This record gives sequence, structure tokens and C-alpha cells, in this order.
Amino acid sequence: MKKEAAIKLFESKQVRTAWNEEEEKWYFSIVDVIAVLTDSPNANNYWKVLKHRLIKEGSQLVTNCNQLKMQSTDGKYYKTDVADTEQLLRLVQSVPSPKAEPFKIWLAKVGYERIEETEDPEIGIERLMETYLKKGYSTAWINQRLKSIEVRKELTDEWENRGVQKGKDFAILTDEITKAWAGKTVKEYKNLKGLKKENLRDNMTNLELVLNMLAEATTTEISKEKKPKTFQQNRVIAQQGGTIAGNTRKAIEEKSGKRIVTAKNAKMLKADATRPKKLGD
Repeated sequence: MKKEAAIKLFESKQVRTAWNEEEEKWYFSIVDVIAVLTDSPNANNYWKVLKHRLIKEGSQLVTNCNQLKMQSTDGKYYKTDVADTEQLLRLVQSVPSPKAEPFKIWLAKVGYERIEETEDPEIGIERLMETYLKKGYSTAWINQRLKSIEVRKELTDEWENRGVQKGKDFAILTDEITKAWAGKTVKEYKNLKGLKKENLRDNMTNLELVLNMLAEATTTEISKEKKPKTFQQNRVIAQQGGTIAGNTRKAIEEKSGKRIVTAKNAKMLKADATRPKKLGD
């Protein structure tokens, strides 16, 4: 079972959802998911019983789940237990239901594949290429995307060597690089392309990917040379690396007369890839 198929159930009209703009996460009503998975006539009661069982088992799922106000069938809004995608998939593993079984099989398969990829990283690269091909990307774009992953890994390795913390600090430095080369923060860039949770790089054109790689590769090289010791020094270097790529972007735009940072997203890129070429294109 593919991830897209597994998640599709949670995105059905039967399940209430909420998008958190700040966290860039979807939240799903737990009782709605339970109702779909179990066909229970009283999903609220089912969830109460399941919660008690999970607490006894020492599960952190109940402790970590949030509450959001969601509209009920009577039109009023009530506080409702919600879970993000990761929490929801953990919940599915605890639901004894035939409908939950395909999810459990898929999760076991994904886990096994991750173990394989840890032992042999080349398997992961091959699977990633297959995934992009199935999604309809061109071979030329995929080659650029795979190279961008390598460049990004070199940068994050360098940040870790300089004591930068994963998570928020990585995000801040990435924002600095993106602002410097593209003229937009990551969030503004994603808004331009009409994205929410989707990966920004998966929605870049070849030239956007190239300039993003230039910005990150340059940042890595400057960092290796200057050996920053503080987060602020890393931030300055991120701005410097991004600015070099930003100047390149401006030079290309001046000569070509076309904007490089555009609203084109993956859907448009794939449509372009399948569109018949006209004479002179």
C-alpha cells in the first residue's frame, strides 16, 4: 500500500481536518478517523476506552495529542482531540480493525525499507528516483533534485560540525540563504507556489534548483574556510552564500528578461514535461 493511498482515508470528507500555518501541519479529528476505521456507532466512547488502554500501556500518544475547536454536526464548535499525521499512524497501529490492517502492513513495509536503506544507502537513492519517475518528473529534473539532496546534506553536516542545532536553527539559516538568493523567505516562496506541507525543492524548476544548490554549496565552502564558532557567525555566512547565488540570479534575469523565481509548482512542471513541443521551442 502506497503512502498516498494510506493517507487518503484521513483526507476524506468524513474526517474533519485543520491546517496549522505556523507548524505547517495538518491535524485530523481522532474520533472521525476511528469512526471510519472501525464503523463504531459510538466513536467517542471507543476513543475513551482506547485512551485508557494506551495510558496503561505507557503510550505517549494520548499525552502528546492536542485539542482544537472543530465544528460538530449541530453546527457548534467543540474542543476535539486531534493528531498530526505521525501521531495518527501510531494510533492506527493500536486499532484492532480489518480496515486498519492495510495501514499496518504499509507501516511495516516502510520500516523494513528504512532498515535496508541504512545498511545500503544506494537502495534509498534508487527508490527515490523511482518515486520521482512515478510522480511524473522528467529525468533531467530528477538528476538535479538528487544532486540538490547531496549538496544539502553536505551543508547540514557542516552546520552540525559547527554546533548548529537541528530543527529551528537549521530553519533560520535556511531562511537566510533563501531570502538572500530568491528574495523571499521559505514561507513566502511556498505561498508563491501555492504550497502548504509540500517540499519546496520538489516544486522548483531546474534553474531554481541550480541556484538553490549554488547558494547552499557556497555557504558550505565559506563555512569550511571561516570556521564559525557562534550561531550569529553561521547566520552571516548563510547570508553571504545566498547573496552570491542571488547576484547570479539577477544577472541571468537581466540577460534573459525572465524571472527565475516563479509560481510554477510540481503540477505545472509535470504538465510542461508532457506537453508536445512546438517547432522552434
